[in-house]
Amino acid sequence: MSAASFNRRHRKRKLKSEINVVPYIDVMLVLLIIFMVTAPLLNLGVDIDLPKSSAKAIAQKKEPIVVVVDADGGYSLKMQDMPQQRVDAAVLAAKVSAFVKTNPEVAVFVAGDRSADYDTVYQAMVLLQQAGVERVGLMSNSAD
Repeated sequence: MSAASFNRRHRKRKLKSEINVVPYIDVMLVLLIIFMVTAPLLNLGVDIDLPKSSAKAIAQKKEPIVVVVDADGGYSLKMQDMPQQRVDAAVLAAKVSAFVKTNPEVAVFVAGDRSADYDTVYQAMVLLQQAGVERVGLMSNSAD
């Protein structure tokens, strides 16, 4: 009788070789909900004042192309060995495109007025990208 009772106990205590994943799924779903709720809150705007910086000046071998965005949203273009001239968006893109095709290594900077609309400065950068400029720098005054 002792042998029969030993076999019954042995059968009852057989180990399972499965992992119970239900608690892990619950934790994953809770984390998913937390991230879905908090993600839209991370995209809030912050008021910033960009034009002043303590960055060091970049040494240039050639004089760069400077696109100036006025406070009223107009564009001016200062190219190498030429005076600054006021241009519209189409002329700006055409002139910069022609100059960059002949001199692909030339530096291009955008100088936006402090009171200029951010969208206008951004549109100037989009125009430069469409004109074939790969890298654009932003100009600022020193913080001193």
